[in-house]
Amino acid sequence: MRAKVVIISIISVENIAILFHFIDMNPELFVSLHPVMKNLSLYHLRPLMLNVGFASHHGDWNWKNVRSPFARLYYVTEGTAQIKLPTCVITLRPHHLYLVPPYIVHNDICHGFFAHYYIHIYEEQRVLEDWDFPVEVNGCEIDQHLMQRLCETNPWMRLPQSDPASYDNRTTLKDNILRNRQLPFCDKMESRGILLIFLSRFLRQAKPRNRVSDKRIAQAMDYARSNISSHISMEQLSSVACMSKDHFIRMFKKETGQTPNAWLISKKMERAELLLVTTIQPVKQIALSLGYEDMAYFNRLFRQHVGMPPQQYRLSATNA
Repeated sequence: MRAKVVIISIISVENIAILFHFIDMNPELFVSLHPVMKNLSLYHLRPLMLNVGFASHHGDWNWKNVRSPFARLYYVTEGTAQIKLPTCVITLRPHHLYLVPPYIVHNDICHGFFAHYYIHIYEEQRVLEDWDFPVEVNGCEIDQHLMQRLCETNPWMRLPQSDPASYDNRTTLKDNILRNRQLPFCDKMESRGILLIFLSRFLRQAKPRNRVSDKRIAQAMDYARSNISSHISMEQLSSVACMSKDHFIRMFKKETGQTPNAWLISKKMERAELLLVTTIQPVKQIALSLGYEDMAYFNRLFRQHVGMPPQQYRLSATNA
């Protein structure tokens, strides 16, 4: 009961960072409250806020084929709109929170009045990529105040316009990441605390994505993530897992539902997307940095994964 009393007594906007520091230092007190976070560490979960602001629309929030390496979080205050995802259409309603994951192609649809707060979140360590999050969760009374506080603390992060093409570009994204890291420590601490509160709402209902029970497979996946910029062979991964190559491939597919090669390619292509929109490296250099010497093969894999060749993807993300 003492832990719960502490939470209630300090949960104000100004002391959010203190709350999360207390949770991080005393995780055993909160496992029952947050079972989905049992194996996660707040130390490694460091979301960067790229943009935050408030926007109102009158039938003009209509964008097609939006895709980027950051997540979008919305809190709706008035009106309705829709997001068309690959598997469903979500209606955005007042007093609800919405989370669109990175690398998901979607369309924004609005036919009338629609007002919402938005946050664009870049999670560099990809700690949350192994979880399936709900797109919609109920909001709380404090949510609008938290959004207002983020806007007050970070007024320069407001988007000048709502067209995704105006901010899904390598110059803006790179500048925003740098600007976020240069925030005064107190503002960075408070903003991170608020972001974690919003993410925790979705984590409560999140489900593990292909949770790997075999520690040998998990070890191989960790190795691949840590060496994503290198050429990685199945022999290397099976060696890390201490298995024969054939046995490793069978066990990997049993654990994840994918072959190790398909999983590895998807991670490399996501890394390529990020490099295309955050750097000025030539496509050939990006391919080489990910272990691909054959440009034709790299281009074919990228097109299969994203739906367009690398250069077109870069242009579509940088032209307003």
